Amino acid sequence: MTNALVKHWRLVALALGIIVFIWVLYLFRTFVLPFAIGMVLVYLMMPLVTWLEKKLPPRKKWPGVKRVFSVVVAFILLIALIGGFTYIVVTAVVDASVMLVESAPYFIGQSILRVQQWVEGVIANLPVGIQEELTHELIQGGVSLGKSIRDALLGAIPSIPRTFNLILGFAVLPFFLFYILKDSEKLKKGLSSALPAGVAWHGRNVVNIIEKVLGRYIRAQIMLGLIVGYFSFLGLLLLDVPFKLALALLAGVCELIPTLGPWIAGAVAVVVALAMAPDKAIWVAVLYVGIQLVENNLLVPKVQSAYLRIHPAVMIVLLVLGAYVAGIWGILLIGPLTATLVEIFKYVREQYYAQNPPEEAEPAETA
Repeated sequence: MTNALVKHWRLVALALGIIVFIWVLYLFRTFVLPFAIGMVLVYLMMPLVTWLEKKLPPRKKWPGVKRVFSVVVAFILLIALIGGFTYIVVTAVVDASVMLVESAPYFIGQSILRVQQWVEGVIANLPVGIQEELTHELIQGGVSLGKSIRDALLGAIPSIPRTFNLILGFAVLPFFLFYILKDSEKLKKGLSSALPAGVAWHGRNVVNIIEKVLGRYIRAQIMLGLIVGYFSFLGLLLLDVPFKLALALLAGVCELIPTLGPWIAGAVAVVVALAMAPDKAIWVAVLYVGIQLVENNLLVPKVQSAYLRIHPAVMIVLLVLGAYVAGIWGILLIGPLTATLVEIFKYVREQYYAQNPPEEAEPAETA
């Protein structure tokens, strides 16, 4: 065992380096988040940049100028896509919010009146002792609720510096994207030249493995977004809810945001339904809850397992384990992280057997 470790110290050092790198990423997850999103955008935009660079005349001349122009065009297209989506969704939300605000006094007044009448009717049918006890508990519950809201607001104050750091990270994200897209080849060569030859060779192979797994994971998330958006649109169409296309687009895009995204999309849809068709709001809520139940219990394990090449049963266990260990981050990263580690393990095993082929078993002696 010791001889094997000494002989393959480069692979051992690489494995330890990957473990330390993942641990450091988790410790600085708030700081890393904008740049992780940036790397995903780089992965999505790089094929377009490379294609434009090859198509621009003249061939094999002015590569620096053509790369910068290609990056600028890719930025313009990205901004146009984000702007168009934002306009469609924000227009629907604003229009619905205006109508909801105008009709809010009526809805709120009627809701409070109905709840009050229902509570009074229930209490009136109870014995006097239970009525007094229930009234006391309601008062105590109101006091506890007020204290909980106050504690939550005070507890949010320490997170303000972290939020500022996150906002700052997203503010510099466009510049980070530009320079990575512009000088990606130079950065790769610079990192490779700074490492010993053997380590650099293994490092390039591991980076290729990570890129392949990341690509499969991104395709899985896009597929989930398309499926959720399609079924959301179909359900809203059957319910005849206004702004069904905008709400379906929002549901598909929010699917890329782990855990919170579907709740945001569902809340917006319910608000729009309350404003435009209040009698259908409960059915819209049922629709979104039903889609999420099907997605979390069927689509996520099935789709991610297909793209990440992990069995659905194993994927379910991994998702639960990730949520237990690291919450939202665990759910988001457990799939691609496991797939990456499996692929790296296969690579290490192949390298080991390439240098130390297993001895063939001797044929059994015949009597």
